[in-house]
Amino acid sequence: MLNLTEMGQRARTASYALAGASTEQKNAALLAIADALETNAETILAANRADLDDARAAGTDATWIIDRLALEKRMASMIADVRKVAVLPDPVGKEFDSRVLENGLSICRRRVPIGVLGIIYEARPNVTIDVASLAIKTGNAAILRGGKEVMRSNLALIEVISDALAATGLPADAIQYIASTDRQYVGQMLKLHQYIDMIIPRGGSSLHNFCRENSTIPVITGGLGICHLYVDETADFDAALAIIHNAKTQRPAVCNALDTLLVRREVAAEFLPRVVAHLAPDNVTFRAEPGALAALNGAGDSAVQPAGPDDFDTEWMSLILGLKVVDGLDDAIAHIRQHSTQHSDGILTRNMEDAARFLNEVDSAAVFVNASTRFNDGSALGLGAEIAVSTQKLHARGPMALEELTTYKWIVIGDGHVRL
Repeated sequence: MLNLTEMGQRARTASYALAGASTEQKNAALLAIADALETNAETILAANRADLDDARAAGTDATWIIDRLALEKRMASMIADVRKVAVLPDPVGKEFDSRVLENGLSICRRRVPIGVLGIIYEARPNVTIDVASLAIKTGNAAILRGGKEVMRSNLALIEVISDALAATGLPADAIQYIASTDRQYVGQMLKLHQYIDMIIPRGGSSLHNFCRENSTIPVITGGLGICHLYVDETADFDAALAIIHNAKTQRPAVCNALDTLLVRREVAAEFLPRVVAHLAPDNVTFRAEPGALAALNGAGDSAVQPAGPDDFDTEWMSLILGLKVVDGLDDAIAHIRQHSTQHSDGILTRNMEDAARFLNEVDSAAVFVNASTRFNDGSALGLGAEIAVSTQKLHARGPMALEELTTYKWIVIGDGHVRL
């Protein structure tokens, strides 16, 4: 049996040491992790291959395995991302809003680590490295609980991280892993409010709902994306096809992949057959509501099926795309407000007034004009890496990188001041 209370105590103690570590110490630990990942790459990949063999034997979809579980093609980028984080500016200790009040008090706000992070995630062993690198850089400890599908992979990665921390003089307990697939530990973790300061779930809606309903710790939810693109009558159709193709097919099983395409009625009969012809060769299938089906009459493509009642509320995570004809910008915005998870939504247009309205009226974590939804990502937005993509409004929104893993405290300096 694991003792999560003891893990929490050790994490809290480690967080104090990390909070006092210099930028140079934290960067040295990150570079040591990157070097150790290279040195131990074959051991890590052997563990990952064993996880993949078990997943295949269990009948897991091959596309899902490649996209979510496999590490071989990701090792180089994982290592590069750790090194990128090492050279990014350290937000801890940064002071802002400095001023002197009329009474002579000098005040400012100073960025500090949050403390201890609790991360619960499914599949994706690369998340282990993302979390560790961002937590260490920001002076946070972390307790991780990954999915059963990649237990061996995660344990191999955690061993590398712990050894690198210890070798560079930082506490190995800064990054801990719950080495059990027993779900009781998730419930216990969500009650460790004495030691864990924030819970970040990364997985499906059931995991997010479970955390929100059972946690005594603040929960940051994100990673659930029902993402939209709206094409109006002014759009550059060739550019729009390339954007839609990228948003749907580059990595279909991620949260910023496109789920629903909205097309203005005036151009639907011209544009939608081109969409189907452009994406169907890449095994994309379509769920079309009646207006889209009417616009596709004569397309003769077996990949198109009528949309079901829940299809526009589904995060596909696969090569399926919803199609809907709308009467204009107001109709598109209304659909997005009803069905979006406020993750990633965009407009493809050459009408900059409509683009400005879309940006102002669509309240998602990231809103795009003439760009793929796939850019809602920490690395793609120049943040180095991310711990999650938050769709909440408190305290962080969008990719959670270094600054989002800090809070602040008020610094007040006086000279014998008393309040009258």
